[in-house]
Order: sequence, then C-alpha cells, then structure tokens
Amino acid sequence: MSTGRLYIVATPIGNLEDITLRALRILKEVDVIAAEDTRHSGKLLNHFGIAKPLISYWGEKEKTKAEEVLSILGSGRSVALISDAGTPGISDPGTVLISRAIEAGISVVPIPGPSALITALSLSGFSTAEFLFVGFLPPKLTYRLKKLKDLSLETRTLIIYEAPHRIVETVSEMSGIFADRRAVLVKELTKLFEEIYRGTFPDILTQLEASKIAGEYVLVIEGRGEEEGLHAEDALSEVKALIKKGLSRKDASKRIAEQYGLSKKELYDKSLE
Repeated sequence: MSTGRLYIVATPIGNLEDITLRALRILKEVDVIAAEDTRHSGKLLNHFGIAKPLISYWGEKEKTKAEEVLSILGSGRSVALISDAGTPGISDPGTVLISRAIEAGISVVPIPGPSALITALSLSGFSTAEFLFVGFLPPKLTYRLKKLKDLSLETRTLIIYEAPHRIVETVSEMSGIFADRRAVLVKELTKLFEEIYRGTFPDILTQLEASKIAGEYVLVIEGRGEEEGLHAEDALSEVKALIKKGLSRKDASKRIAEQYGLSKKELYDKSLE
C-alpha cells in the first residue's frame, strides 16, 4: 500500500477571507486534519462547512501525536497539517511532524498562504532585499538583552514576534539599545482591531502605552544604517589599538563594547577577521 500525503496548509492569521481556494479544497479532500488546537481550528472549519476527523498536536503532544499521524499516513490516508494561524512550523508547532514525515519518505506538499512575518514586512516600508526573521525573543531578561544587542548590529531588516504580556517591556528595552532606529509595530494583523504604530522606539512606546494591550504583535525594525556601521568600525579600531598596547582581545572587546553600547561577542568576532 502506498503512503498518503502530508499537506502543510497555511490558514488565515485573522481575517477568514484570506484563506486560499486551494487550501479549502485540500481541507475538504484529506482524510484527517492535524490541528494545533482543535477547538480553535474548529471555528475555521465550521465557518467553511468542513467536517473531518481532527487530531490535536498542541504543545507536549506534538512528539507523541506525530507518530499517530505517521501511522495514518502509512496506511495510505492523507493528512492536512494546520496551526492556529499562518503556516505550520513557522514559530508554530509542526516542525517535528514534518521532519518525521520526510525521514519516513512520505510526500510533503506545501499549500502556501498567509504569513504574519511577510504581511508585516510588506507594510513596513523598509528594505525587503534582505531580512532576518527572529521569531520570539528569549523570555529571560539577561538572554533577551544579549540577543537585542547582537541584533542591533544587523544591517538587514529585522522581524520579531512578541507576546502581549511582554510587549511594553520589550519595546522599552529596544528603545535603549536601538536608539533612533525606525520601526513598525503591528497589532492584531488582518483582524478587526488591527493597529499599526510607526516611528522610533520612544515614539512607538508612547503610542503603545496609550493603547489597549491585547493580541499578537509583530515588530519590524530597520537595519543598521551606514552611520551606525561607521560607529561600529570606530569601535573595532579602538579594540585593535588596545590589543596592540598589550590588552587581551577579550578584555579589549568588553571595554570598548560597553563604551559604544555594542555586543561584546560581535565586536570580539569582528576583531578576529
């Protein structure tokens, strides 16, 4: 018996009208739908009159449920993989099942559609030639600040997801690290209460504190400009000068990074080039 197909189906990130015709057809044709949260996906499926057996692979269930889905695929039946919103596996569960299916030699078919990161990038007005999708930042403060300092040296446009309970704190931290860098913060993309905040981080923080904190947030940050790049080059020159005077590379990088507000690791790595 031949194996079934695993379809990676992108679903709306908010507005239900954003689902594609192909996604609707596949959801109606498959034998089983593997959903991140069956209660959440049930609303979408009911809206379009789709009634199929559902399997939840949310959270800790993903690894064990992946084996169940593989068994279904192995029996020749087809499965549609969906997350609560957007594309499965992109800052959402699904990666484990997709990887296991590939290892098992099962045909994996992408059904493209809505993506919060691309939607936010498209409306930012920043360069789309190169961009870095960061996803969610580390929840622990020390790790998050270190990550932000490293990202502040990026010349590519940055895209970050953040949860509502941390958004004010995160934007406040960015205000001190990214200085006058321009950014766009989008709340509740494609939904009824969608809001877009633009400006420097202090500007966005002011707008944010005056609004109702709710829903999911996507932050798009302009890449480091030439002026900031020269700032980093000056710092690198000072590190090399201190090394010539006998200071260790590690200590020189630490001292200058603190003076310039740069990442110690990034400065250390660049001094090795």
